[in-house]
Amino acid sequence: MLYNIIGDHMGAKTNAVRAVQQAGIPCREAFYEFDEKDLSGNHAALAIGKPAEEVFKTLVARGERTGINVFCIPVCCELNLKKAAKAAGDKNMELVPVKELLNLTGYIRGGCSPVGMKKKYPTFFDETCELYEEIAVSAGERGHQMLVPPMDLARYVGAKLVDITD
Repeated sequence: MLYNIIGDHMGAKTNAVRAVQQAGIPCREAFYEFDEKDLSGNHAALAIGKPAEEVFKTLVARGERTGINVFCIPVCCELNLKKAAKAAGDKNMELVPVKELLNLTGYIRGGCSPVGMKKKYPTFFDETCELYEEIAVSAGERGHQMLVPPMDLARYVGAKLVDITD
């Protein structure tokens, strides 16, 4: 169920939303109910009424040589680890275990945003983002998405646009 896009907030703005707005990037917010058993991006897309191709999940992976990298891909797609490694200039790439996510990024599973991580990591957006005027990404907490122009967001986080999905 969609709670709200723009208007009254369910709570305080997240650091991710605040950072994007301070950078002058147009940003709408969407709040929705989530279930601890279903933190999938497809659930988020359905809940906010956006096509799954326009809702992007943030995945964190570790390269053999490059270390931590961030990948934003449509929730309806799977990250191709070979393509991800190639994009990052590495031979191998693997997703970090969920238990490491908070320590590395400051975010928990289901609320990981490409904006406002503890450190600035190399970031890659699936190239399909440029097909849309607006995409949704996590606002930094479960049940909260921010809807932003993808190219503005990619520039802000220093992301490269690449083919990284199957």
